[in-house]
Amino acid sequence: MTTISLDAASQIADATLAKGRDAGMMPLTVAVLDSGGHMVAFKREDGSGILRPEIAFGKAWGAIGMGISSRLLRDRLADRPTFIGALSTASGGRLIPVPGGVLVRGDDGAVMGAVGVSGDTSDKDEAAAIAGIIAAGLRADPAEPDPDWEGSRL
Repeated sequence: MTTISLDAASQIADATLAKGRDAGMMPLTVAVLDSGGHMVAFKREDGSGILRPEIAFGKAWGAIGMGISSRLLRDRLADRPTFIGALSTASGGRLIPVPGGVLVRGDDGAVMGAVGVSGDTSDKDEAAAIAGIIAAGLRADPAEPDPDWEGSRL
């Protein structure tokens, strides 16, 4: 499989929201994109803010576009503001380089898609995305939340 199926994307979205509820998170919005950056599944919980869809999409879209998680984007670009500005311009402002955009990889390591989550803190968003991907039986990249984050074991 080279791209994420609708069935898998739906499973990821549902499992991500379930993880958010189990962890007592704020209302979440989840966007699941295929390997070409196209929306496959999208869910927004009641009470999730009006900008959350664009943020969730931007986290996932940036991860697909750069081939790394949005957390890694943030970390690698922290001291490169000119490049962040260039990426923002090149992406039409769509790229959101903060945790919550997680790649979905196949068994062969190829990128199948990405999940973007927005609604709580970025670290919690990322943890929910990873849990959703794993619950759907797929590989998350990163495979676990940032180990330096004290809430990494939601």
